Amino acid sequence: MQTTVLAATLAFALPLATANVPKPPAAVERQLAAYNAHDLEAFMACYTDDVELYEFPDKPIAKGAAAMRERYKARFADPILRAEVQNRIVMGERVIDLEHVVRTWPEGSGTWELVAIYELRGERIGKVYFIFGAKTLDRSQPASARP
Repeated sequence: MQTTVLAATLAFALPLATANVPKPPAAVERQLAAYNAHDLEAFMACYTDDVELYEFPDKPIAKGAAAMRERYKARFADPILRAEVQNRIVMGERVIDLEHVVRTWPEGSGTWELVAIYELRGERIGKVYFIFGAKTLDRSQPASARP
């Protein structure tokens, strides 16, 4: 009996809970898919020509599509590169993602937690602010085996 009541409650409550979660702008979803596919052209199509990247709050990382393209061209060469959204807030033209990134650094592969704050201009992303967390190197593999 309790299982039936719980199932009925969840069946009713879950659609209500997910109905109130705002859908992120399409450009944010597309850029994540392109990032994980290492598709530079599809990734860049999500950003304005005058895109600006910052380390929060105001340290410039890259300005303009050409600078961003060079930065991500090298990044997309990493075969293990992948980002997963752990949490997301959508507020108007801003999307705030908590991301878990797997990538390779010169000292080895590992993971990185970061916050990305995307600001939309129309249908594309015009600014991104990053708050970088600590990186964690994968120490399970010997240094000689690390890329």
